[in-house]
Amino acid sequence: MRIGTVREIKVHEYRVGLTPESARELAANGHEVWVETGAGLGIGATDDDYRAAGAAIRETAGEVFAGCEMIVKVKEPQAAERAMLREGQILYTYLHLAPDPEQTADLVKSGVTAIAYETVTGPGNTLPLLKPMSQVAGRMSIQAGATALEKAHGGRGVLLGGVPGVLPARVMVIGGGVVGFNAAQMAVGLGADVTILDRDPEVLERLGIHFESRAKTRFSNRSNIQQMICEAELVIGAVLVPGAAAPKLVTRDMLACMKPGAVLVDVAIDQGGCFETSHPTTHEQPTFVVDGIVHYCVANMPGAVARTSTYALNNVTLPHALRIAEAFDGPGGWKEAMRADPHLAAGLNVHGGRVVYPAVARELGYELLPVEKVLA
Repeated sequence: MRIGTVREIKVHEYRVGLTPESARELAANGHEVWVETGAGLGIGATDDDYRAAGAAIRETAGEVFAGCEMIVKVKEPQAAERAMLREGQILYTYLHLAPDPEQTADLVKSGVTAIAYETVTGPGNTLPLLKPMSQVAGRMSIQAGATALEKAHGGRGVLLGGVPGVLPARVMVIGGGVVGFNAAQMAVGLGADVTILDRDPEVLERLGIHFESRAKTRFSNRSNIQQMICEAELVIGAVLVPGAAAPKLVTRDMLACMKPGAVLVDVAIDQGGCFETSHPTTHEQPTFVVDGIVHYCVANMPGAVARTSTYALNNVTLPHALRIAEAFDGPGGWKEAMRADPHLAAGLNVHGGRVVYPAVARELGYELLPVEKVLA
């Protein structure tokens, strides 16, 4: 199989779909790897590093898209990239389609087979291809929030951990999953006063056992969110509904009781955001202010620590890429890999001009083509 990766073109996105080490693994298994020139520079990987790994360097993204049977990326394809996709080609990347009707329409029109990292499952309904980036984003949310709280960045002028004689900042984390846990871990480590909200009693129990008295837990409902948001200096939105748009848990009306210069960090922005006042921002202009409240809503937070993020991501995406590639030339093609692995099949979002993932079809009003019919 010929597999390609290109330079990411989203603003300040420095990750890359394949590391030289991943390219070496694919080449060693008999596959041809094409890499757009300069694709790995954001993680410190040169064209020569890829050549040494057995990959071929191509001058433009267009050459890679035109010549490869599978495209491996990090972020959702931008409009110019979507125009280069074609029927029968496999796109393997993060997609986040539910809040993105334009991207979904373009993928449907192209006829591409689109596999989304964020909906590939694991044992126990885990999301193993999303987990490492959720870990990174959760930890970064506290760094970003602490910076935004500085007066020079428009914040309240509060140090998360306080100092002797001055109380620490109050940090509210909405969602106790991977993002929320990692955010709480960082905030606790800095000495903040941390409260985590979640709706799952088992999650709350697990968090309580782990953090003991270092962080508090509360059941997530409208009343508790309303009370806590009035007290918090930093609010982390860490809500996830797999494949679907995030619920709007903090309304604009709720901002009225917040302290001027308090900060909202919406880690759910890839899925539309969990604050009513959120809209996507970039690392170039990461924040904006609504009603005196600073919003940080960067849609590709892990891109700022590209090397760490790329290697963490490749650790979990490469095994599936190898399975798809190995099955590609067989009698059942790529579908055989999905028949053999229902967890990988859960990643299929769009195929042959149809939406395959239920939450995307429901959110955007498409007729669902069940994955079982695709793989029959």
